[in-house]
Amino acid sequence: MILREKPGTAELLFALRGSVLPHIAPQLALVGVLAVAAMLWDHNIMPLPHLSATPFAVFGVALSLFLGFRNNAAYDRWWEARKLWGGLLADSRSLAREADLFLDDTETRMQLLRSMRDFLHLHRSALRGLPLSAGEGPDVKLDAMNRLLAEARRNGRLDGFGARTLSARLSGIALAQAGCERIRATPLPYVYSLLVFRTSWLYCLLLPLALVEPAGWLTPVFALIVAYTFFGLAEVTEELAHPFGNTANALPLDAICRLAEIGLAPHLGEAAPPPLQPVNFRLD
Repeated sequence: MILREKPGTAELLFALRGSVLPHIAPQLALVGVLAVAAMLWDHNIMPLPHLSATPFAVFGVALSLFLGFRNNAAYDRWWEARKLWGGLLADSRSLAREADLFLDDTETRMQLLRSMRDFLHLHRSALRGLPLSAGEGPDVKLDAMNRLLAEARRNGRLDGFGARTLSARLSGIALAQAGCERIRATPLPYVYSLLVFRTSWLYCLLLPLALVEPAGWLTPVFALIVAYTFFGLAEVTEELAHPFGNTANALPLDAICRLAEIGLAPHLGEAAPPPLQPVNFRLD
């Protein structure tokens, strides 16, 4: 995630950190070269067909609306993922308080909270596709936490009300985990990406034929502005649609896990680690 203070005009114009410009630079270069070639061909070799701007205006409005709809769908995925991880952070803190209240056995309480900490890191790794050890994963750790509570209940170290409260907390954690896995395993429909790719390229490649007569030598400039808008919005949508990835605009899962560690540390009798800070405005 990119974290910056309110940028000035120069930073807004020239900042590359967190921008999609490096990702769409090849597409822009190709559109620019073709626009220059069309302009030079029309002026120096043979006049090209000069298309009316009206169809492009209608086409552009329709494409903009579709890109806006797709961007909203992608942002909804990103924001839902952030709320789910916010819920996991709150659940980890509540679990620590409830364990202090209901679990008198220190060793059982410490083991439960350490397992919660491990679960968050394993869940983060699984969402990001990082390799996990054989037989290790967030589900395994959550099952171990449930067995720990069941054993404490059988041995009389946890009363019925405490067992119900802590079990409900684990159920909420499992629900948030399943929500994150649903987002990761269910991308935006492929047909959306295919349609955006094809129509954006078709529009940008044909646009110089409508600009070459009214815009003249400025045809490449206007073509690049339009291409930057459409390709840039499409790339932003791709990043937001994958909130658990490693892009600059993905969720800072490492930082969220560190906040959970800070909240659990006093209950574990440990020194709280420092919160993670952005590096070059990027918080992982």
